[in-house]
Amino acid sequence: MADLLSDEEIDDRLPEAWSRDGDEIVRTYEFDDYLRGVNFAQMVGEIAEAQFHHPEIVIRYEEVEIRLTSHEAGGITDDDIEMAELIESERSA
Repeated sequence: MADLLSDEEIDDRLPEAWSRDGDEIVRTYEFDDYLRGVNFAQMVGEIAEAQFHHPEIVIRYEEVEIRLTSHEAGGITDDDIEMAELIESERSA
């Protein structure tokens, strides 16, 4: 099981545009239309499956919200930060 990160570690390592909401890190991505958001959510799902680290994904009309936490550890771990970084790298690719 991964170790929980301290508040300072989370603040230092949190990718740009991500924020903290309690025991989760969160980002909302905006899209021009619904299907672009659905396609993005599918890509995130494929990354999650490969990493065996599954976020909460909320699809709305022109936005997709991603929430990451490590339930088994009870909060935010390296796995969450790494997953956020992977999503960011794919989004900007």
